[in-house]
Parts: sequence; structure tokens; C-alpha cells
Amino acid sequence: MKKFAKLFLLASFILIAATGFGYAKTLVVGCDTNFMPFEFKGKDGKYTGFDIDLWAAIAKDLGVKYKLQPMDFNGLIPALQSANIDVAIAGMTIKSKREEVVDFAYPYYDAGLLLMVKKDNKNINSIEDLAGKIVATKLGTTSADFAKNFKNKEVKLFPNIDGAYMELRTGGADAVVFDSPAILYYIKTAGKGAVKTVGPLYEGQSYGIAFPQGSKLREKVTITLLKFMEDGTYKKIYKKWFGTDPK
Repeated sequence: MKKFAKLFLLASFILIAATGFGYAKTLVVGCDTNFMPFEFKGKDGKYTGFDIDLWAAIAKDLGVKYKLQPMDFNGLIPALQSANIDVAIAGMTIKSKREEVVDFAYPYYDAGLLLMVKKDNKNINSIEDLAGKIVATKLGTTSADFAKNFKNKEVKLFPNIDGAYMELRTGGADAVVFDSPAILYYIKTAGKGAVKTVGPLYEGQSYGIAFPQGSKLREKVTITLLKFMEDGTYKKIYKKWFGTDPK
């Protein structure tokens, strides 16, 4: 991240020179709390996960107060557009259609899509084998757009990815396509021994924290993210949730 050092220093001077932050109010942060290990409700009833920890660190660094506003993933962008929330952090892929209506801070996570099938499935080994099959995924996601590109018999969309996982497990779907970190987390936890991934990593993508267009907060968050990637804060949070250093 050394190549960002100059950008960070320059941006820091801009931040210091700025006259007031303009965010004295409590920020409303939209999140989809059914996306392990990024965001979910823990056993104590409190929201936890990589996104939750990362935003808590960002808010502390910026000195802002906030409250989490859980909602369905496909409601996040409309909520930003209508100013019902100030920020959205939910493993949201940065893509051109979304950039037309919201602004993103610097990408904070690189991922892709994976195909998951039952452990004993020998007929599906890649997306080319999905013709005539039923595929399940989450409504309003990049995965949903991706799944529609193939000659599937049907694409079943669920408001929460847990519904897609269950559809696969109970035989209502032949495969699930979804974000790689969530799929890998499920295979290591609730789906252990029952499901597996097949094929390569598809559709390389980056996640970004989203803001209403023109939000002054976006630049502040980008500066903090770059600082965290330099000083080890990001690495510490990443390792806590994924068990390895970020690549």
C-alpha cells in the first residue's frame, strides 16, 4: 500500500484544512445483517462481523456517532437515494450501474463468485453444467445478475442467502452461486460435510462502502481506509474474521 502513502498524506492535509466536518448528527448506517462473516447477529443478539468491526473503527477514527439500520440488501441503494440512511456497508459490489446512483469509497475487499453444490454431486463441475438446472441465490445481488446469464431451468431468488442454502440442502435447487467469502464461511460452519464448491472463482469484484451522491463523508472514509491499510488496522480486523493476512 506504499503507493497510496502520498495520496494519504495529501488527503490528510486537505482534511486538516477543512472547516468543520458537517456530521454532528448521528449517522444512520444501513447494513444487511445476514451475510456471514461480514455482518450477522451474534449469540448475544448484537450485530457483529467484518463489516461491523471495520465501520466501528472508521467511525471512531472520524469521531462520528452512528446507529446501525438493518434492512434487506436490495433496499440499501433506494434508502441511500432517498436519504433515509447516510451510509451502506454490506459487502456491496462496486459496479457501474450502482455508481450511476450512489458514490463509493475506496474498495475495501476483493472477492468473486463461487458455485456451490451438494457434497455428492458429480454432474455439476462448472457454470457450463448449469443448463437445465435450478440455481438459487440472493435477490438484488451481483450473483443474481450472473446466474441469469446461463441456460438455467430457473433462478430462485431469496431475500436472504440462508434461504438459498436451505433450498440447495433440501433438494429445491441444484446449485447456489454467491460471493466467495460467504460461501467459504458456510462450508466451514453450518454446511460442513454437506456441500462443496466446484469450478474456479468467477467475476472478480471489489466491495465498497456506499454513500448518497455528493456525500462529503465519502472522501473522509476513503482517507481513513487508506490509513488503516497502511498502519495495520485493516490487517488486524481482516485476520480476525478470515484467519489470514489480506492479499
